[in-house]
Amino acid sequence: MKALLGLLIIAIGSFGQSSSYVPIKKVKSWAWESFWLTQGIFAWLVFPFMGALLAIPEGSNLFALWTAGGAFWAADGAWKAVMFGALWGVGGLTFGLSMRYLGVALGQSLALGTCSAFGTIIPALLKGENLFTGNGLILLTGVCIAIAGIAVIGYAGALKSKNMSEEERKKAVKDFALKKGLLIALLAGVMSACFALGIDSGEAVKQTALDSGVKPLFAGLPVILLITFGGFLTNAAYCIQQNIKNKTGKDYFSVKGNIFANNLLFCALAGLLWYSQFFGLEAGKSFLTDSPILLAFSWTILMSLNVIFSNVWGIILKEWRGAGGKTILVLILGLIILVFSIAFPQLLR
Repeated sequence: MKALLGLLIIAIGSFGQSSSYVPIKKVKSWAWESFWLTQGIFAWLVFPFMGALLAIPEGSNLFALWTAGGAFWAADGAWKAVMFGALWGVGGLTFGLSMRYLGVALGQSLALGTCSAFGTIIPALLKGENLFTGNGLILLTGVCIAIAGIAVIGYAGALKSKNMSEEERKKAVKDFALKKGLLIALLAGVMSACFALGIDSGEAVKQTALDSGVKPLFAGLPVILLITFGGFLTNAAYCIQQNIKNKTGKDYFSVKGNIFANNLLFCALAGLLWYSQFFGLEAGKSFLTDSPILLAFSWTILMSLNVIFSNVWGIILKEWRGAGGKTILVLILGLIILVFSIAFPQLLR
């Protein structure tokens, strides 16, 4: 029962993340780099900071928590989480671009599929786990099933591109570009997996919070803030550079009144929804401690759920309109495989 509750919490967070790109469509009169930076302030700074405040031990502060048990810059210090966050920031940046060129459904499917595999397998290998026996083999098999499901969804995307006219593609996704989008989505997936490495590298910080009496539900949130801060630095540097290059820095000040309030509101909502996935992941993992396989597989579960919900949104937003019956059947098959990949580790307990 605890495991099911943990999975439900992760699923709620995943639904939030998959919905986070919908409010962005309501932003008006801002260039891509302008609204991306603004929503990033909320997604990677404001809400992660608010979440981290829930995990501060009584009579302490965040900095004391990050430096407890050794200097911040020690070999196993919290700086690693910031570093992996900066690398993940490259993935987050290209992740946004993959939505631009492939749409919410296909872009998230390919990027998150790659992210799922690397973000689960690499931490296991770094811990010295044997992926060809016991729990390691179950973990590897589950990841392979998830990748298979995502590959089927990717094939559905290829069929969609083949069956639709150029006019229909542009109508569904304004800047649709399959080849460019595929390359960007794969890069986004590889770099985004650094988030999982950041969570792993901040384990000492999380343990310090637990030892100080912080509830397991919130203990990992200060690490999430370190990672998202690193990601914010990468994204802010790029967006500001684009603001200067494209002379779009005036976006922040050229819109006034209701339009500015509208843009700020929807960027804040997008940031909150995006952050909910990692709030849900850390909270959900606290209920999976009795199942080491599910705990190790939690990253893949989150990414798979993100793909499922993003494709639901893709259907709602009519991104698959005109793709044809065969394409939709292939898409549904891929989603079924993904659902099975989530249930697979639980079936072998």
